[in-house]
Amino acid sequence: MTEKLLIPKLIHELLSVAEAPCISIYMTTHRSHPENIQDTIRYENLVKQVKESLIEKYPKTETLKLLERFETLASDDEFWNHTSDGLAVLGSPGLFEVIRLHVPVEEVVIVSDSFHIRPLRRILQSKDRYQVLALTLDSVHLYEGNRQSLSEIELPDDFPNSMVEALGKELTDKHSTVASYGGLGGDSKNMRHGHGGKKEEMDIDAERFFRVVADSVHERYSKHDALPLLLAALPEHHHLFHDVNKNPLVLAEGIEINPQAVSTDELAKLSWKIMEPVYSEKLDIMVGEFNQAKANGLGTDDIDEVIEAAKAGRVDTLYVEAHRVMASKLRNKDTGRFKTTDTTQPVLDDKLDDVGDLVAKMGGAVVIIPKEHMPTKTGVACVFRY
Repeated sequence: MTEKLLIPKLIHELLSVAEAPCISIYMTTHRSHPENIQDTIRYENLVKQVKESLIEKYPKTETLKLLERFETLASDDEFWNHTSDGLAVLGSPGLFEVIRLHVPVEEVVIVSDSFHIRPLRRILQSKDRYQVLALTLDSVHLYEGNRQSLSEIELPDDFPNSMVEALGKELTDKHSTVASYGGLGGDSKNMRHGHGGKKEEMDIDAERFFRVVADSVHERYSKHDALPLLLAALPEHHHLFHDVNKNPLVLAEGIEINPQAVSTDELAKLSWKIMEPVYSEKLDIMVGEFNQAKANGLGTDDIDEVIEAAKAGRVDTLYVEAHRVMASKLRNKDTGRFKTTDTTQPVLDDKLDDVGDLVAKMGGAVVIIPKEHMPTKTGVACVFRY
């Protein structure tokens, strides 16, 4: 089963799909037994809903063919035994994407002429996201979190998971095991014995290992996700890691702790304690940029003005209030015309969502901001390009 990373490029690919029907399934999943037993059953029920909807509008043969990949996923035991916190399954006649999500999502089934990407876009556009690299000499774990939770990212089989695995025969002769490094217990009193200012062989091995890990995380995750990265490691490992790190997204401040000795919940609390002021500073800067732009005639909080600017490709940045809904839907996402929707159908995209899609298509940025930090009361704030 090939899975896609949730990155901005994927959103643009999904927005460009024009061949209907487009099927969108979202659901919360569970990482462990026994909660995850029900995930497959719930997914199969959602696929049945899709089938019922398709049969009403499309020939049975076409419907069955379109659903083949959805049903194959339902029988993939290996996949369902390694789920994360959320799942998106999107399919059309020419496309099928499975995306593990690191946050729970509302259960949604939509069959339409375009994909329902709001949950994906809002995950990407939330500025509270970050990653944590939990590093010891014999283990590597990567997490993604926000202000509410922290979830582990499943690393690929070829990822360097320990110093022995990463360096193998390249380990120095005198230090071919990690037992003497204090990686588990945190006792590192033997880590340094200077000889004329030169590093011990164990420090050299550690630096080489950290370089491999830093480069791997940078290439495989940071370059795609563009998220701040916190290092959680023993105090003496922080400076060794920073000496070899070339990833600009690694924060100078990290968590000085043995990450194997704390729970994920505790790690989440320690991480957010560092990330919260970083997040608040980002929001303050964005609010200041909007206020300055509005004062200069290059910003607005009027939704109709935003729509017109979005159609003309004038929107540089659109700020949207988190969880705000405007009960209308674009009739044509290219022209910007709206039609009223049934507000009892929460699965339909709202006006803010569709305007966000239009802005993104035109190359503008869309940022989701919590209500308490929004600089306006209309649910929207916009900075124009010109």
